[in-house]
Amino acid sequence: MGFYLSFGTVLLLLAITAPTALAFGFGGAAAARSNFLPLRWFGKTYIAVVRGVPDIAFFLFFVIALDQGFEYVRHQIYCPDWDQPIRQGSDFVVCKAAKLPLSSAPQWVHEVYGFFTAVLTFAIVFGAFAANVLYGAMRAVPHGQVETAQAYGMTNRQTFWRITVPQMWVYALPGLSNLWMVLIKATPLLFLLGVEDIVYWARELGGSKTPRYTAYPHGDWRLWYFLGLLVFYLAFTKVSEFFLGKLMKRLTHGQATLGGTS
Repeated sequence: MGFYLSFGTVLLLLAITAPTALAFGFGGAAAARSNFLPLRWFGKTYIAVVRGVPDIAFFLFFVIALDQGFEYVRHQIYCPDWDQPIRQGSDFVVCKAAKLPLSSAPQWVHEVYGFFTAVLTFAIVFGAFAANVLYGAMRAVPHGQVETAQAYGMTNRQTFWRITVPQMWVYALPGLSNLWMVLIKATPLLFLLGVEDIVYWARELGGSKTPRYTAYPHGDWRLWYFLGLLVFYLAFTKVSEFFLGKLMKRLTHGQATLGGTS
């Protein structure tokens, strides 16, 4: 049952991460286009730093950084009289009340917390790639339309929300489609973050061992389990391509292109 439920874990990750990453991306792209210099620097730095670091290194680092960041904030709130250094050599030591999750918490709390940090890390990483795509899509909107809107008396904010944002999606969708495919293929990284996903269970159930999860010992069946995962991912990406193609066709319906009206 753990193996079957892990497919739901992957689908839940995608369902939460995709819109969250899109929100991070939209915020990063808007910040990178801002007229306020510090905000523009922040947006461009976010895009450049996350895109410049290998995904695995960022995932492994950021989960630890998030966990310690949350515990540090809780430590300052719940243990203001703490008189020992938090950094003790390579150890990160906070008071018992600041630990996340608490050692007395049930197992499902530990699992939900691990899943939450994984989702947040996925959203931040893929949000940077989405920000780069959306930033280019915003710049691809014909400048003449922006100038026309300004000539009609629209403010920069009105022009952005009424002209740029509605039209940028047709330029962004190809890049966002590729990003969605990469996100699907990146879900096995959950295994590295300690979440019991389909890769974890395929390795545990497929390996040759004495009975641990089942009363029926068997040989090394990992080939067949991972072959099943291969079929699952190929089928999922194929279904995604179908729906993304339908969405692209709908967005571009009636749009004038160099080849004529589509």
